[in-house]
Amino acid sequence: MKQTCDATRRRTADVISVYPPLAKGARGDCEVKTTIFSVIIVFLLFITSCSGKPAVKPSEQFDPEKAFATANVQLEKKEYEQARAAFLNIKSRDMTNKFAPLAQLKIAESYVREDEPELAVSEYRKFLEAYPDHKYASYAQYQIAMIYFNQVEGPERGYGGAAKALEEFEKLKKMFPRNPYKDVVALRIQKCRNTIAEYEYRVGEFYYKKGTYNAAIERFEGLLEKFPEYKGVASVLFYTGMSYKNLGQKEKASEYFSRVIEKYPDDKLVRDAKKELAALKP
Repeated sequence: MKQTCDATRRRTADVISVYPPLAKGARGDCEVKTTIFSVIIVFLLFITSCSGKPAVKPSEQFDPEKAFATANVQLEKKEYEQARAAFLNIKSRDMTNKFAPLAQLKIAESYVREDEPELAVSEYRKFLEAYPDHKYASYAQYQIAMIYFNQVEGPERGYGGAAKALEEFEKLKKMFPRNPYKDVVALRIQKCRNTIAEYEYRVGEFYYKKGTYNAAIERFEGLLEKFPEYKGVASVLFYTGMSYKNLGQKEKASEYFSRVIEKYPDDKLVRDAKKELAALKP
């Protein structure tokens, strides 16, 4: 830049030097005007070349693949806010629509990693709303179910998570019957059902011990209807019978004691069921 300015200064000096003062007159006035005009042009060129302003670079074309890779690095570094901002930028600028769906999944994943399950569920649902036919749609639904499934700790604390997970797993089966998670989903659905059934049994048992027999019967019979595969069905039948007995309904009580004896002959409660049944007979 300095060399250019020096050269311009020299050219300006040369132009001025070749135009000495002219004699007065019409012709002289015309030549003087021409001289002044030329000097002004050269001066303007000098000012422009020495202004020091950098040349304007053309704007770079957005590369969604490169931006996605950079955002992924931020995610792996646990820079969650920066990563989410980058993924949002990809969503708004990816004209190919190839990386925008993946960016939405990554936003949801960032909340999973940050232990914000409800926000993660919300972002996975956004993906399903925006891209219901995408090849990763079943993955998004599976992740929603797994977020709730991971909250299942036991029948007392895990009931809410098990109920929600069961609902979302059933959605997955219905919406994506050919999903690649069928085998593992079947096992997790069974765990959810067992957890919910165990919770219902404990509630019924609580009512029974409290002497609120109608409430106990409602829980026990609801469990038998919804979860016939429950491992503790013999206990449910026996305490349903005991509840009816305590309410004075001998026929209903006899029915449940008989079911224990007939269907679960090896269960430890069969002996008690036989005693109760015998006591009910006239």
